[in-house]
Amino acid sequence: MHALTYAPEAPAGLRLSAVPEPVPQDGQALIEVHAVSLNFGELAFKAARTRPGSVLGMDAAGVVIKAAADGSGPPTGTRVVTFGWASGAWAEQRAANIADLAVVPDSVDLASASALPAAGVTALRALRRLGPVLGRRVLITGASGGVGRFAVQLAAHAGAHVIASVGSPARGEGLSELGADEIVIGPQNVTAPVFGVLDNVGGTQLAEAFGLLEDGGCAQSIGMASREPTTIDFEQERLGGVRKRIESFMVGDPGFDPGFGPDLAYLVGRLEAGALDPQIGWRGSWEHAAEAAEALLARRVLGKAVLNVRTANGRRS
Repeated sequence: MHALTYAPEAPAGLRLSAVPEPVPQDGQALIEVHAVSLNFGELAFKAARTRPGSVLGMDAAGVVIKAAADGSGPPTGTRVVTFGWASGAWAEQRAANIADLAVVPDSVDLASASALPAAGVTALRALRRLGPVLGRRVLITGASGGVGRFAVQLAAHAGAHVIASVGSPARGEGLSELGADEIVIGPQNVTAPVFGVLDNVGGTQLAEAFGLLEDGGCAQSIGMASREPTTIDFEQERLGGVRKRIESFMVGDPGFDPGFGPDLAYLVGRLEAGALDPQIGWRGSWEHAAEAAEALLARRVLGKAVLNVRTANGRRS
């Protein structure tokens, strides 16, 4: 089969290569992949995390072509969306854990569903870590990206007063329609304390956002789009007399997490009901993966970048 593999010398480090077909293990189904989505983090830091020749990707949606041998999970022919800890999604076939997939109704586009896993589940779980947000001010940095745009929608649905921080006015396009009550250019332009922070940027912005927390507030450090370290003067923060916390967010633990399936099913349900917009800012054939990756890394994509692996009739894109 063909897959997108990590090739340091290739454009954007991606190459469409011939690789062995995956062999499903116990508790896995074999999926014919129709669409995949790209995530900033897996592209920006692939050199540190991936060996050359490895199949990349966490997010994929498609159709079950071989049900799990143990009888668990959906039968052959079922449309599903999958999320995997390890790479391997950006391929014509994927062996997916039953615990990490959800059924996709016929009314939901598989390409739209493929945008949900890493970004959508991250936004959902990070928001939960803040606790109840009804009527409270929540700041989302990097709000124009994949995680950020899901976070804006989910926080607004939960009843929060959503403050979306972006890098430029153009990056804030469409965020008001998604539920943002305020759009600011950087945390330094937030005018009042906030209860919670979902930070996708890191560096100086995370430090500034932490400084905005009110008593009892919490900041979730999700991403590092700035690729800069963060320095916080905790002694100065203590002198301010405000009790608050910062947590390094992990979407789950491969050894203990019961699976992403339930959260994926919730997000698919929101998508089916028209209550969640996948915010696909780039879509095209996976033969143009390098173009999509470069646009995402250069912050030219609002939301998600999605690659079509197969057409609607099942043919390779």
